[in-house]
Amino acid sequence: MLKTRVITAVVLLAVLLPILYFNNYTAFAVVATVFFGAAIWEAFRLFNPASNSALVVAGFWTAAFAYGFFVQGPGNLTFWFAISVLIWLLRLAPSLKIGLPPLDAGGNTLLSVTYAIAIVGCFAAIVALFLHSPLYLLSVMALVWIADIGAYFAGKAFGKRKLAPSISPGKSWEGAVGGGIAVLVIASLTVLFGGQALADTFAARTVARLGWAALLAVLILIVAASVVGDLFESQLKRRAGMKDSSNLLPGHGGVLDRIDALIPVLPLAALIGAWL
Repeated sequence: MLKTRVITAVVLLAVLLPILYFNNYTAFAVVATVFFGAAIWEAFRLFNPASNSALVVAGFWTAAFAYGFFVQGPGNLTFWFAISVLIWLLRLAPSLKIGLPPLDAGGNTLLSVTYAIAIVGCFAAIVALFLHSPLYLLSVMALVWIADIGAYFAGKAFGKRKLAPSISPGKSWEGAVGGGIAVLVIASLTVLFGGQALADTFAARTVARLGWAALLAVLILIVAASVVGDLFESQLKRRAGMKDSSNLLPGHGGVLDRIDALIPVLPLAALIGAWL
């Protein structure tokens, strides 16, 4: 399994890093559309595991996404950031407390559309952050990856109090705090010692515009949002009786399994970036 995970990760990096390094918008548009379609397909399956129309639904959403964001032009993306953040605040995050409707309930269809719009907001943010600069996009995504890695090791070493035992028994409050500390440390080092080469990262720009106290608050908010995104997808998989969102990425599960924490974080970061 480890060998498979490594091979998949290397292949993904071999595809994504040249696109970011050479700032190739056409290649970026193609890859973003493919990943968006995969995410929508997996999401539909989680909400409708017995349905056979997942590919049709995903195809419709993907065609609309590609046309709206890449053929017609992205336009005012701030609307998508704002609506996505509101969706998480008002509906998706509260579901971690109140639960999800049954799979056969009418509310499940509405929730599936709501989550799909949140995914659109995530990929709209990816477009906006890439247009700002590939480094800026990568720096936001790195915050989530650092939080995840920090949470894993802190949870292994110190985890005692369960964060959400009914949703994801392996996650602990100690792990979440450890992930947050890792993000604060790495982001601070980036700002202090990154110099001009890393001046266009999310953390450096936030400090330059708002100061260190604001960076601390923003990073805590981002880490919290990443945890919520991760738990929400875990809740969907548990309800659907699935271990992974799909098997598209050998050794890693599905696309949603890799971007679940990014779905609430990227629109939030893009909205903050637009405000800055």
